Amino acid sequence: MPFLIQFFWDRFLIGSALLAVALSLAACSSTGGDSSSTSNLSGTIEIDGSSTVFPISEAVAEEFNRVHPNVRVNVGASGTGGGFKRFSVGDTDISDASRTITDSEAKAAGANGIEYLEFHIGMDGLSVIVSPENDFVQCLKVDELNMIWNAASTVSNWNQVRSSFPDRPLRLYGPDTDSGTFDFFTEEVNGEAQVSRADYTASADDNVLVRGIAGDRNALGYFGYAYYAENIDKLKLVAVDNGEGCVTPTPDTILSGEYQPLTRPLFLYINKESLLRPEVMSFAEFYIEHGEELTREVGYVPANSSAYADSLKLIQTSK
Repeated sequence: MPFLIQFFWDRFLIGSALLAVALSLAACSSTGGDSSSTSNLSGTIEIDGSSTVFPISEAVAEEFNRVHPNVRVNVGASGTGGGFKRFSVGDTDISDASRTITDSEAKAAGANGIEYLEFHIGMDGLSVIVSPENDFVQCLKVDELNMIWNAASTVSNWNQVRSSFPDRPLRLYGPDTDSGTFDFFTEEVNGEAQVSRADYTASADDNVLVRGIAGDRNALGYFGYAYYAENIDKLKLVAVDNGEGCVTPTPDTILSGEYQPLTRPLFLYINKESLLRPEVMSFAEFYIEHGEELTREVGYVPANSSAYADSLKLIQTSK
């Protein structure tokens, strides 16, 4: 065969082979065989609420977007109360919550025609935290936490909490009043939700609290266990004594219920009308199918497998 004919024939064969490989890869992608699979789903899903549940929903959203890149999932963290305010008027499709919806919040939702499904997705051990530079606090009694945090408290020095503690100023950090963490802590420690001293550094962003406590050797604060788990090298856990000895929150003590009184359930609320949209239905199914794994991955204790199975059936029967 003349040289030029042979040259172009070889190039034709190479081009055909490359085209076949490209078509093969495209076929694999369209079947959903890897994380770059294409999806016909599109739209926007709005989630807001608990900063404690935020890491779970954020992790689920990231994994969901690997499969459905054309769906935008916005995850906010305005606090459980702030999330329910938006949810009850239809501004969001899903509300993250570190407590159950209150009667007044449910009534507000009903007044606006919002029907919803509630899902238990995991457990948290609300954690009491100090700086690693604090070398004298290992455990605090619930009575001592109450002494520090009750609405009438004037405690401003560590030695006012316990005479063996050093003469150092006590600076407090905690969630703001829209937070379900604030509600739960105040109810369990002070005896009534929302009742607390107000002279502390408050933030709806738990990462702000992490930075504040980590950088202040005289600090004391509280937030969800996952934020401690993400910052073990920057923070120090304080065990809590509920009258039966000091217990530190761990996945095991949270799951067993041994860590009391600061173990609490975590919830997801989904607008039933939003589930009529295919992107929300797909996301809800994905959340429940992968929730156990991702809840554990971000540092919380997942609900038991039967709870996830029941939740998935509830979602699917709403189709």
